[in-house]
Amino acid sequence: MTRLRIATWNINSLRLRLPLLPRLIATLEPDVICLQETKVPDPLFPTEAPGQLGFPHVAYRGMKGYNGVAILSRVPLTTLDHAPDWCGRSDSRHVAVALDLPSGPIELHDFYVPAGGDVPDRDVNDKFGHKLDFVDEATGWFAGRGGFRRTVLVGDLNIAPGEHDVWSHKQLLTVVSHTPPEVERLNAWQGAGFIDAVRHFVPADQKLYTWWSYRNRDWRASDRGRRLDHVWTSPDLKDALRGFTILKDARDWPRGSDHVPVCVELEV
Repeated sequence: MTRLRIATWNINSLRLRLPLLPRLIATLEPDVICLQETKVPDPLFPTEAPGQLGFPHVAYRGMKGYNGVAILSRVPLTTLDHAPDWCGRSDSRHVAVALDLPSGPIELHDFYVPAGGDVPDRDVNDKFGHKLDFVDEATGWFAGRGGFRRTVLVGDLNIAPGEHDVWSHKQLLTVVSHTPPEVERLNAWQGAGFIDAVRHFVPADQKLYTWWSYRNRDWRASDRGRRLDHVWTSPDLKDALRGFTILKDARDWPRGSDHVPVCVELEV
């Protein structure tokens, strides 16, 4: 059996926060790091940096100025290109790989779901409509594959589904990221073949957050967070789950992201 630690982090600009990755690596000791919102086009991706950090195997999709995903790995990998061009936009929101492990491959998906803008009404806000359509399309694709195994899905899914995944369920019901149409869709996506790896360890009635707004100066005191960053696994990996970390202290790192890393450990 192999210990496998997979970390996910919305880094909110790879080039700006690349100096923080050594700190993440020292703290979490991950074998794989999945990043979102890298904001770097593929020709400008810092291809030498991951190897210098001990992660020589890399897959990425990027574009200028926004979006972008990347997987950095100590484990050899093969990039997978079997997923569709989500919503026909080619906007660098997903990358998938097969991790080459002694026990067999693990399929790993790294997603950055659209944030959805500010108004939870697709008739007046195209961004919200795009978000709903994106999740619907992803749900349909995974459901259509049926019965997949040894699969992990991570990323900034930009939806906090549970009552205790937000600081105030009642006050956020009309706020994009926790509205009923989003929550219903995220639950349907998860139901297409996944379990929530973090909630496997933490009961649903306990508060869990991974994001705190930049607008809140004393974010730790007010603790108005949301759990937007997720790790899911296919059900066959449930018994392989060994632990998790939400690296809350990373929110205080110099020039840190408004998201914090989430790491799950498996024995596969």
